[in-house]
Amino acid sequence: MRPRSAALPLLLVILFPLALVLAAAQQPPAPAPAPAATPGQQPGQVTLVLPGNGQQRRIKLAFPAFSGQPGGNAANAAAAGRELEETVRRDLDASGYFEIQGPDVLSGLHLTGDVQKDLSLYKSTGNEVILLGEVKNEEDRLVFDGRVLDAASGQPALAKRYRGPYSVSRRMAHTFADEVIRTLTGKTGISLSAIAYTSDRSGAKEIWVMDYDGANPRKITGHHSTSMSPAWSPDGASLAYTSFFNGPPSLYLADLASGRKRPIVTSGTLNTSPSFSPDGKHVAFARSLDGNVEIFIADVDGGNLRRLTNSPAIDTNPAWSPKGANIAFTSSRAGNPHVYLMDADGANQRRLTFDGTYNDGAAWSPEGDLIAYASRRDGQFQIAITNVGTLETQVLTSGPGENESPTFAPDGRKIAFTSRRSGRKQIWVMQLDGSNQHPITTEGSNDMADWSHGAPPQ
Repeated sequence: MRPRSAALPLLLVILFPLALVLAAAQQPPAPAPAPAATPGQQPGQVTLVLPGNGQQRRIKLAFPAFSGQPGGNAANAAAAGRELEETVRRDLDASGYFEIQGPDVLSGLHLTGDVQKDLSLYKSTGNEVILLGEVKNEEDRLVFDGRVLDAASGQPALAKRYRGPYSVSRRMAHTFADEVIRTLTGKTGISLSAIAYTSDRSGAKEIWVMDYDGANPRKITGHHSTSMSPAWSPDGASLAYTSFFNGPPSLYLADLASGRKRPIVTSGTLNTSPSFSPDGKHVAFARSLDGNVEIFIADVDGGNLRRLTNSPAIDTNPAWSPKGANIAFTSSRAGNPHVYLMDADGANQRRLTFDGTYNDGAAWSPEGDLIAYASRRDGQFQIAITNVGTLETQVLTSGPGENESPTFAPDGRKIAFTSRRSGRKQIWVMQLDGSNQHPITTEGSNDMADWSHGAPPQ
């Protein structure tokens, strides 16, 4: 949810590129104990026969410790190798797709190290797939070979090799984890996604970006003023945001690869809460007109400005639907603020929410069937979701402490949001059903998260 101001309470850089030299070869790594694929067959073509519905239960995955003896700068290589293995394990566990048996459980199996001889041992504890990794050092660069095998046949389902500096070990891990998820579930993973947010940890409110799990935070703006409401472009290459650094709140665009910033819309007394169209060509936002806040859209260069709403109430916080046909927004036209929908050209404006005394900050699920928002219930803001088709509503959070600003993960299985439950505002993450709520920020005050659609540049 965007911040609330006096009426609907006022809505109210430099990214240095991280050198990434990461090569992901399509060929399998050097010969290993597992049998090679038959001629003409690539590892990804192996069909894993998993009993039951893989989408409804967790796949049982054996994940022994990675092998390898890093040379060269052994300390740095070993540390990077450990980080790589731990990150892959955390990514796969966080995905919710797998029941992982790690080194502690597998240590009781008396494995020989010969995969074919060990298949029966892996299967004896119910494993369906086996993940093996080898980490080594070549000319002070980390090399990682990762494989996934069908525990029933020993045939490879996935084989990848990555090579790069020690500093990109997490990037390697995220990349491989998402490959494992895609291979075994047919779904797109979120390990390479990122979350943009507002944080005051550096003194002023600036725009920051972190990995999906809260690691690797980096500051995007350096305006030494109030910057807020970050919104990812569909390709993840840039962020639109609101900043007061040059006077009244205006819209700016930050290119993540170059670190350059440029204005989008700076005229008038208030422009805030940007949201990209799915094609990345337009931005919807709230703009003050003659003292009243309405919804406008403009081209991403600020041209072709046009108004979508026209009511004596405050209309704010637009959110463009994933397919581009609709825009959700907050309006006080019925008295208390509620979430409304309209066609992308402003036509067919209709009310979506009816429960709760104050509903604001709409966020669409990737499929466009659900909208999450902050809903005031019993005097506290909680995160609720409403089905756009049926209007069925579910409240996901409870208890003291305001919960606001929801944003969906790119796979639609998680929601990040802002919570005050621990005192200061922090970014939390939960499953779509409201389970497993946990913070991913701790430093400073953090708010207004927006989850990227895919993998932004590093």
